[in-house]
Amino acid sequence: MTLQNWIQNGEARLRGSPHPERARHDAETLLLHLIQRDRAFLAANPLSNLSAEGAVRYYALIERRLGGEPIQYITGETEFYGFPFHVDRNVLIPRPETEHLVEKVLEMATSIEKPRIVDVGTGSGAIAVALAHKLPTAQITAIDVSASALAVARGNAERNRVGDCIRFLKGDLLAPVAGEQFEIVVSNPPYIAESDRASLSVEVRDHEPAMALFAGNGLDIFRRLIPDAQVVLVHGGFLTLEIGYGQDSAIAGQLADSGFEQIEFTADLQGIPRVASGRRPLH
Repeated sequence: MTLQNWIQNGEARLRGSPHPERARHDAETLLLHLIQRDRAFLAANPLSNLSAEGAVRYYALIERRLGGEPIQYITGETEFYGFPFHVDRNVLIPRPETEHLVEKVLEMATSIEKPRIVDVGTGSGAIAVALAHKLPTAQITAIDVSASALAVARGNAERNRVGDCIRFLKGDLLAPVAGEQFEIVVSNPPYIAESDRASLSVEVRDHEPAMALFAGNGLDIFRRLIPDAQVVLVHGGFLTLEIGYGQDSAIAGQLADSGFEQIEFTADLQGIPRVASGRRPLH
């Protein structure tokens, strides 16, 4: 059988996956991952085949996808803000929505010559790495409570040639930088309520790290992080956060209660408020 025949077989099998509409794409992606080739290779080599060992390995990949494992974890690859990232089950898969968070930080940093930025809960390092590329004069600190996540983040920083531009620290929220000050605090924290666990897709619920997803009623981390950010921010410094669906009113209240001004929200492409931001008063 040719590679295209194998893809057709994989597609047929994946029609029973949680996302049958992606069956063809996933079958092709998994085969290309297996043979370490790109789509141009398929077009140029229509009669190529798999070895018997390769066929066994391909069907093993198909079965993993059929069980709901995200394609990004199977291949170990994803893209964020135009940069390649390795991901595994120790970190969340970066979402396109989080690119709005990066854009907001870039907007905030335009008037700051050498911004000191801390990324709280860095996970794969996606935000920190993107910012290091776009803000070469910035001093970036990336924090995570998980040593395994930090290992992934460090690897991604090295892979994207910004390993020397980011300081990685292990600890809970802003505790590792107590006594320091920053112009910008940015975070995509856990914000899904435990009560919503059953409503999530099998890919998220059964495969992505619960520690990075769930936070009590969804607001627990914000209640700790927002007032702590006031302490480490310079006067006039900015806090920007990714938030969940329907959380904007509660977050606005928390920001105001902690003394933040210029509170605003940025919507994602579906019109959902996705990024919250506020500024510590100048005086």
